[in-house]
Amino acid sequence: MLKILRYSFSDISRSQWSYFYFAFYFIIGFTLLFLSSDVSKAVITLVNIILVLSPLIGTVFGVIYFYNSKEFTQLLLAKPIKRSTIFIGQYLGLSLSLSFSFVLGLGFPFLFYGIFRSPAIGDFFSLLISGVFLTFIFTALAFNIALSNENKIKGFAAAILLWLLLAVIYDGLFLISLMVFNEYPLEKVSLIATALNPIDLSRILVLLKLDISALLGYTGAVFQKFFGGGLGMLISIFILMLWTVLPILRIMQKIEKRIFNE
Repeated sequence: MLKILRYSFSDISRSQWSYFYFAFYFIIGFTLLFLSSDVSKAVITLVNIILVLSPLIGTVFGVIYFYNSKEFTQLLLAKPIKRSTIFIGQYLGLSLSLSFSFVLGLGFPFLFYGIFRSPAIGDFFSLLISGVFLTFIFTALAFNIALSNENKIKGFAAAILLWLLLAVIYDGLFLISLMVFNEYPLEKVSLIATALNPIDLSRILVLLKLDISALLGYTGAVFQKFFGGGLGMLISIFILMLWTVLPILRIMQKIEKRIFNE
């Protein structure tokens, strides 16, 4: 698995898109810190960018990489190598490469501005953790979608639709349901709805650390009310870990049943 992981990591890291991804966060980080030297304000601004962009990049790269490496994968399948070794190695190589581009792209500007001497260092690390989790989660979801669709167009469309659902549509539908059923106690329903969306969980993870009640929204306020700041963060991380592990387990299940045509 390590050889496949290293190959996938190296292959993606040398891609021009990987350099572009790194450069985007590098420029955004320096720009925000140049306009305002307050690290906490820069983190707040970056929250919405990362919560939208990291899932999108993980989804798009996951689907594209899966389909583009199909011939190489079939070659590996012809060798005495476990299927799980091949696909999990490719998944980890891609996810780690994207995560490194993200972490280094944001890390260099904040290091230059002395993040380790700033009281907002915890806020910054919670932001990085959220971005990495979302990268791993949506890359795994993209692999699942690609495994379920032989047709590239259908697979790509399904992946983008999933991202739109969780990043944009989900919150709108949830707010409408709150307005319609505002006479009923919806706190427990809100907690369940939050757990079903990793992007909302990541937002709550960062904002609980920042302790900005005005930006938490309804679900974040419920989370803070039920669990408090510290416990709420631990529960958010635990659920995000489940969101990461379960799609990986489904990948392993699907590859054992799927017939790969030559």
